[in-house]
Amino acid sequence: MTTPARPPLRKGPKRAPTEPAAIGPDLGPAIEALERVLDFSRPADVQLSGFFRDAAKLGQRERNFIAELVFGVVRRLRTLQALVERPTPRRLALAWLARYGGWNLRQFEGVVKDSAWLLAVKSADANTLPEAVRLELPDWLHERLAAQYGERLPALAEALARPAPLDLRANDIKMDRDAVLTALRAEGIAVDPTPYAPLGLRMAGKPALQRHPLFIDGAIEVQDEGSQLLGLLLAPKRGEMVCDFCAGAGGKTLALGAMMRNTGRLYAYDVTEKRLANLKPRLARSGLSNVHPQLLTDERDPKLKRLAGKFDRVLVDAPCSGLGTLRRNPDLKWRQSPESVAELTVKQAAILDSAARMVRPGGRLVYATCSLLSEENEAIVEAFLAAHAEFRLLPAGEALAAQRVALEMGDYLRLGPDQHNTDGFFAAVLERGA
Repeated sequence: MTTPARPPLRKGPKRAPTEPAAIGPDLGPAIEALERVLDFSRPADVQLSGFFRDAAKLGQRERNFIAELVFGVVRRLRTLQALVERPTPRRLALAWLARYGGWNLRQFEGVVKDSAWLLAVKSADANTLPEAVRLELPDWLHERLAAQYGERLPALAEALARPAPLDLRANDIKMDRDAVLTALRAEGIAVDPTPYAPLGLRMAGKPALQRHPLFIDGAIEVQDEGSQLLGLLLAPKRGEMVCDFCAGAGGKTLALGAMMRNTGRLYAYDVTEKRLANLKPRLARSGLSNVHPQLLTDERDPKLKRLAGKFDRVLVDAPCSGLGTLRRNPDLKWRQSPESVAELTVKQAAILDSAARMVRPGGRLVYATCSLLSEENEAIVEAFLAAHAEFRLLPAGEALAAQRVALEMGDYLRLGPDQHNTDGFFAAVLERGA
């Protein structure tokens, strides 16, 4: 994959992960973590996890502060770099605290000798900056999104620059949504039902739920509301043969298995052994016995041939740029490029073509991404339909209405954080002629 162009960065002096910086022990580890992440050679959450492993003595409060600062800087990197002279990790961290982190100038006493530059950053008028900078987008991505979204782009970009809420799915094999709501609220946890997905729950904050009894028992799973809606487009039924062609860690697989009421056969395919391994503990908690994980070498794995034309429903949540998930993964906009997107579109077309072979006559195929780019979405579907006369497009709005989801859509499902408070998702529902 071609290495994308990245924003210029001046690195500070190297130091051990837990060594305090010159500005004091409270900010030193945060700046070290930020320097690692701004390399953009690996995903930000992976880099941060590695930093926390190396800095094992840090407490939970310090870790929360570091994570908030690091992701805050990455979300607002273009604006900060435009406003800060000599944008080293140290100066970017201080600037973020002043402009976005809620620090007043008195809190910088003893931290910087001269806070005048911080006052200038704090009070600067962002309206004087170019639109791509204000919207926190690389120039290439701004150009493509502006052509697609027009006047909607500022609202979309601002929503993408905010942290995402924590969404859950109630596993109604174990407990229905109302019972989960009652149980969580009885503990003083602020939570509401999601507006569209019938099993979705949205937390007011981000409580740690990994040790909560409902999580351990499998009654709840973390899953964005938009991701939950993809399963409703596929609409699997009891006793059917269903395939999650790019299962990953299995969030959608578990939702599909529950919709099937733990009957039939649900195959979870993926080409990455680690992702399928992550599915195993989730599957054990879920109470499902109809899921069959299988590792593939690629989308043309010979083991697929014996099941060709056998599946009632096939979901293709295709590998993509992930640019609809910038609320959760703001570093992706610096780790993708026009070249990497072009490589992905070739893979997406090949995967969709292979997955289509698995669908029986009269069956349903759903193609989905968490991308905002039309070349990964509509263009892939339109090219597929032009080459496969046996498939037709079922309007996504009709498919949602059949599942009693009160969400107006046209031919395609298009979700965005500015309009729906979900990640950015695209999906097309395709049906094979009988």
